[in-house]
Amino acid sequence: MNNPHARPVSEADRILSLDVLRGFALLGILLLNIVGMGMHSASYFSPDLHAADGISELPINLAVWATVDVLFEGAMRALFSMLFGASIVLLATGRSARGAPMFYRRNAWLLAFGLVDAYVLFWTGDILVTYALAGFVLFRFRNASPRKLLISALVVLVLHTGFFVGWKYSLAIGQQAAVEVASNPELGGPGASEMAEVWYDFESNFVVPPGTEAVELQQRRASYPDAFLFNAGKATGMILVSIPTLLLWDALIMMLIGMALFKQSILDASKSTGFYVKLMLIGFGTGFAINSWEVYQAARSGFQLLETFPYLHWTYHLGRLGMAFGWMGLILFVCRKSFWAKARHALAAVGRMALTNYLMHSVFALVLFSGAGFALVGEFDRWMLYPIVASIWVIQLIVSPWWLSRFQFGPCEWLWRSLSYGRIPALRRTPYARTGVLIRKE
Repeated sequence: MNNPHARPVSEADRILSLDVLRGFALLGILLLNIVGMGMHSASYFSPDLHAADGISELPINLAVWATVDVLFEGAMRALFSMLFGASIVLLATGRSARGAPMFYRRNAWLLAFGLVDAYVLFWTGDILVTYALAGFVLFRFRNASPRKLLISALVVLVLHTGFFVGWKYSLAIGQQAAVEVASNPELGGPGASEMAEVWYDFESNFVVPPGTEAVELQQRRASYPDAFLFNAGKATGMILVSIPTLLLWDALIMMLIGMALFKQSILDASKSTGFYVKLMLIGFGTGFAINSWEVYQAARSGFQLLETFPYLHWTYHLGRLGMAFGWMGLILFVCRKSFWAKARHALAAVGRMALTNYLMHSVFALVLFSGAGFALVGEFDRWMLYPIVASIWVIQLIVSPWWLSRFQFGPCEWLWRSLSYGRIPALRRTPYARTGVLIRKE
């Protein structure tokens, strides 16, 4: 039975800085996702793999990869996850607090949206499924103190990093065994074949054998039914392998941190301006140094998979956290200032429609890159994808404020609320609400 007192967060309950941060992170995520959407899926972890023939050797491709990797890789996802963690606290303990049944039902519908994104819209890098699963776990932490939340995040971070450090060691042994077995099976010694298989299994998921790049691209350019079968296999692999080993733990770390930061009143821009300046400088300084070192290591290795696969770096979480805090400090600093009001308004609108805008990224990609639309996957080199990103940003920064000036929710947010609460809220704004006055109806 629905709780008659449970209700969505009203406009009066919203915190502007959270919406601005969420909008910024959402747009930033597209900088990373566009590679998997518009190029061969292995291009995300293979910066020297480019889609377009004849121009793949352009230095601009590696320059773009290095820039995005240093400034945004993992940081935007970390920031977005922190904000999801903050929303758990806000939804579960604020004036609009709801009980466990309502929260779990809301998360179950988020899971459904994620499955639609992964299977129907062909985005096999979907994060909504991960967030929904993490939300089921973290609801029990809603009343924990900031100290306990940060300690929990640290424990998960250390365990997750330790797992991948050990895995990298095993993979390095397996890679060497594979080289020895390939050259002379007798040189490998006992167990060499088994160790080599460990490497082959890992490599097969992230490295494209020479001359086979076109196979995946051809499948993704096929008609929707044919492309569906290919993408369904990829999506299932993500759910069964990537989420349990990589993405869920990644999300839990950042969400726990976000819950703690919200409880410490850091995310609502209520700290001093000096606090956010220090956060920005320390975050950017740390993150830039660590991420630049990782990029250097990757380039020095000739972009070997052991160096380009981010989780295999023991510094990965530290670097992305540094950059995430740097961007957080910058955005919250801006939120405290009177200038750039229009930019804040536009970003906040994008953040308030985060579910709609996130799914729209997949819709744009489906139409532009897949066989259901123009079938342009693999037709762009890496650097060519970023004017497309900028175009999508402009559309969402214009459309989101326009939509919210006329409607109370984004279309997907409205559907999500309707399904979660079992009743249909009014979508259109009242004439008074359009003036900017916050109207509470309950």
